[in-house]
Amino acid sequence: MSKIEIFTQPGCPYCVHAVSLLRSKGVKFQEINAPNGSAEREESIRRSGRRTVPQTFVDKESLGGCDDLMALDRAGRLDALLGNV
Repeated sequence: MSKIEIFTQPGCPYCVHAVSLLRSKGVKFQEINAPNGSAEREESIRRSGRRTVPQTFVDKESLGGCDDLMALDRAGRLDALLGNV
C-alpha cells in the first residue's frame, strides 16, 4: 500500500479541494498541518522544491499541488499513482 502525505495550511481553499479529491478516491492519507514558518512547511519545501501548499507525496515522490492533482485526475492517471487500481 502506498504512503500518501499531503501538506496543508488552515484556511487554504486549494488545500480543502485537494484533500476532498483524495477523500473521494477512498485512499488513506496523512494530512500534515504546514503553516508558513513551521518546520512542517520547511519539510514540504525541502521535499518538493515548492513554497506553496498543498503539496502531495506518494511514497516520498512529489505529485505537486492542487492543480497538479486535478490534472492527473482528469488525465486518468491519479488512481494508479495513489495505488487505487
